[in-house]
Amino acid sequence: MQKTRFLTGITPSGTPHLGNYAGMMRPAIAASRAKDVENFYFLADYHALIKCQDPERVNRSTLEIAASWLAAGLDPDHVTFYRQSDIPQIPELTWFLTCVTGKGLLNRAHAYKASQDKNHEAGKDSDDGVTAGLFMYPVLMGADILAFNANRVPVGRDQIQHIEMARDMASSFNHLYGEFFTLPEAAIDEQVATLAGLDGRKMSKSYDNTIPLFSTQAQLKKLIGSIVTDSRAPGEPKDVEGSALFQIYQAFASDGETAALRQAYADGIAWGDAKTMLFECVDREIAPLRERYNDLMAHPQEVETILLQGAEKARAYSQPLLHKLRAAVGLRPLTVATTATTAKVSTKAAAASFKQYREKDGKFYFKLVRADGAILLQSQAFDAPRDAGVMIAQLQSQPETLGQIMDNVQLGDSFSLSDVQLALKEIAES
Repeated sequence: MQKTRFLTGITPSGTPHLGNYAGMMRPAIAASRAKDVENFYFLADYHALIKCQDPERVNRSTLEIAASWLAAGLDPDHVTFYRQSDIPQIPELTWFLTCVTGKGLLNRAHAYKASQDKNHEAGKDSDDGVTAGLFMYPVLMGADILAFNANRVPVGRDQIQHIEMARDMASSFNHLYGEFFTLPEAAIDEQVATLAGLDGRKMSKSYDNTIPLFSTQAQLKKLIGSIVTDSRAPGEPKDVEGSALFQIYQAFASDGETAALRQAYADGIAWGDAKTMLFECVDREIAPLRERYNDLMAHPQEVETILLQGAEKARAYSQPLLHKLRAAVGLRPLTVATTATTAKVSTKAAAASFKQYREKDGKFYFKLVRADGAILLQSQAFDAPRDAGVMIAQLQSQPETLGQIMDNVQLGDSFSLSDVQLALKEIAES
């Protein structure tokens, strides 16, 4: 049975904090140990250049992020852990994808539109300060994914659009040159933990309210001591709801310990005692990781060796694929006959696919799209992505039920019910 391939990019843009660790790093590392998946983790240093033009900061952050993931338990023998800039096939594929991607698609990218909106509000030219790097970011991200034909890409909701764009790029290339790319899907974790910071707001570098993951013990104790609490005195019952201190404790403590602190809140524990409990709880988990992190930071060559070994593993996937793609687009020796290349698949043979997305109205939609871009089926709005996903799953497994849900969908222009049912049947049988 072929394993599902997951791919996760980590932009080196600063030092991780406790919120990053509890919300993303720790669950991702735990999931990477599953035997039925292949995991690719990469340091997106090309992406970092879009926002940071400080060479020393990019280099230092790459080391810090790599050391943090390794110290937190990422096993380079079990996953493919590499640096984006060590894979020359990625920028080459970026160009191939650029040549099949419509500018109109990139015009709709959230980050680009946000920059334009900000300029409009300031009375500036729409593209003032917008680099081609920012505009082309979705294509580079598409190349990151498609260079390894990843099946699933864990992302936040604000990144779903980029996965949809990668699917569009893959479909366009496949339609023109043959079936080379798997269409990736976004993997959304509805249970991602979001920790509160020192001031009670979401822990974020932009709020300057973070607790760095690998603070020294003294720094950790001092920062925890500065967490904002209310004015209730020792002996007065305290609320766990809205308590940043309690929320952070819950992310690191056992169920039994969490229940005990909840009772202590009700009994009127002093804030100083609660902060001591939090420090001891967090430091218990972080201390052994901190020791490994400090050792890696002191020996950057060890991190470099691990990343180069990971890059070698990654290129074992990307090099053969790019060799095929070069031949497919015509970049091959002149002595090689055209008939020796993979023939373009016909529109009829190319399978249709579902695209799930969110619109500005906050609602969720899906559409069934043929390889040539023609829309076979368009859904009505759903309040939650899960509802759209359930209907997609139903159509994929039971194409004959299409007629029963016509109140929730509409046929594309010039397509009949039988056209759509035939496409659904092909998906079910593929």
